[in-house]
Amino acid sequence: MVQRYDRLKDIQRLDPERDFLEIYRLTVSYEFPWDITRALELALYRTYAVPSIGRLLDETAELTGRSQKRYDDTALLLDTVVEHGFDTDEGRTAVRRINQMHRSYDISNDDMRYVLCTFVVTPKRWLDEYGWRRLSDHELRGFAAYYRTLGARMGIKGLPQSYEDFERTLDTYEREHFGWDEGARRVSDATLALMASWYPAPLAPLVRGASLALLDDSLLKAFRYQRPGPVARGLTRGALRLRARAVRLLPPRRKPHYARQNPEIKGYPDGYEIAALGTFPTPGVRGCPVPGHRRPSDVPVE
Repeated sequence: MVQRYDRLKDIQRLDPERDFLEIYRLTVSYEFPWDITRALELALYRTYAVPSIGRLLDETAELTGRSQKRYDDTALLLDTVVEHGFDTDEGRTAVRRINQMHRSYDISNDDMRYVLCTFVVTPKRWLDEYGWRRLSDHELRGFAAYYRTLGARMGIKGLPQSYEDFERTLDTYEREHFGWDEGARRVSDATLALMASWYPAPLAPLVRGASLALLDDSLLKAFRYQRPGPVARGLTRGALRLRARAVRLLPPRRKPHYARQNPEIKGYPDGYEIAALGTFPTPGVRGCPVPGHRRPSDVPVE
């Protein structure tokens, strides 16, 4: 019978530099699948507050016009690597699709590196506040190694090496680049509406209010949202902390839980092909300046 902290003991027996995929997989699919999903949603949301990122997302209309598909595809592509690894056919196909999409747009290396940093730092900060336990130093080292590997395969230059480097890079970039952009605000509003759509319609205002209550002041300022009152913040954050206490008392998960099993993934009830996920941008259309896009049938699977 596996006890609550037994899996953490297993993780701490692994080498973060060699076994980072196994550490990351155990942490996100066994220990914190719900929390990591919420944290990565918040990580991607943070990036909209960088005007160059938020503006481009608005120009492509992917998040404003096809929010659910964009959400589904992003989650499924990223999680394919977690489930299958970097060096499998599935993992290579997922990374190839991610690269094909990003290379179709004029995205700076600095912006790409910043987005990668959010995937490392935001989950740690979320779990510090709302997790049933905090990440161990072993896990943080494994997270850093995992995303260094992903970043290298995406061709990102100047990658941070340690968790502390990722955190420093993120904080500096946000301090220097967060700001108002009308298009980014549209993307933010569309994302909040998407999250509200996952619940019965009468709950939509409550979900939007709870989402805003989780945002820090730097995000609220960048998007020009009114700061939620202390009652809304207290109730929302208190509920998440209460959930963490309850989860701590539950028996540990026996089977892994991956993003494809999340109820928020709604676009593929009959399954999906990894090579057909995401967008296939047309040069010159909605912000896409780079030729050489390919249709789903043209994308190699190995």
